[in-house]
Amino acid sequence: MIKLGASQLRTTKSTDREKKKIKKNPVYIILDNVMDTYNVGSIFRLADAVAAEKIILCGETETPPHTRIKKASINTTEWVEWEYAKTTKEAIKNLKLKIKNLRIISIEQDKKSVSYNKADYNLPIALVVGHESTGVSKEVLKISDQIVEIPMWGVNKSLNVVVSLAIVLFKAMERKL
Repeated sequence: MIKLGASQLRTTKSTDREKKKIKKNPVYIILDNVMDTYNVGSIFRLADAVAAEKIILCGETETPPHTRIKKASINTTEWVEWEYAKTTKEAIKNLKLKIKNLRIISIEQDKKSVSYNKADYNLPIALVVGHESTGVSKEVLKISDQIVEIPMWGVNKSLNVVVSLAIVLFKAMERKL
């Protein structure tokens, strides 16, 4: 395995040949109107860390190239496959047509949610995260196979979207190991 430092990643250019060397995991990350470009960039970095198959940026989510996304991603936008979809619902529909047995798991506080550590993470999965203030849209929650949440014990009622995704994503990858 090649380990690159931040300075190397910022200048590293991906090639199709180099990208094909990376064994991807059947994990898809769907951003449902995530507005903060630093969150978007950090999600690219997170997707690279677990060798996710693809990120799908939906709705009002900014797309690369964008200076703040590039900075936060430390150039992993060059390595992680991504696409844009006008709506999250459309993205899920198209992904389910392409990927057999794909499970859609939304990360959200909801009356139907289960604790993230009790979820079914059989691969392939698509993890959906939502807008920083309003969360995953109700229409997406309705079509999700499962909704998971992270327990909160303090005064704050939620975690940053990237932190939440990281916790759930690494729990899902733990099952693969």
